[in-house]
Amino acid sequence: MSYDKVTQAEKLIIGTKQAVKTIRLNKAHEVFIAQDAEDRVTSPVIEEAARQGVPLTYVDSREELGKACGIQVAASVVVITD
Repeated sequence: MSYDKVTQAEKLIIGTKQAVKTIRLNKAHEVFIAQDAEDRVTSPVIEEAARQGVPLTYVDSREELGKACGIQVAASVVVITD
């Protein structure tokens, strides 16, 4: 499952603003988007990833994505980086 990649990643960026910044700096390897997140939160990241050609992976749950990151709260957007 996609959550495994997040769990095993060495460096993660969590959150919309930091994700967009990381993608623009060409440091993103893959972007994970929770399908239950609000469009207004995820749209800027999806658009920037498409512009830069960064692969997108959709996962089912914000709660599960947060757990995979090792944080106590839900996560809508996560980027695996260098």
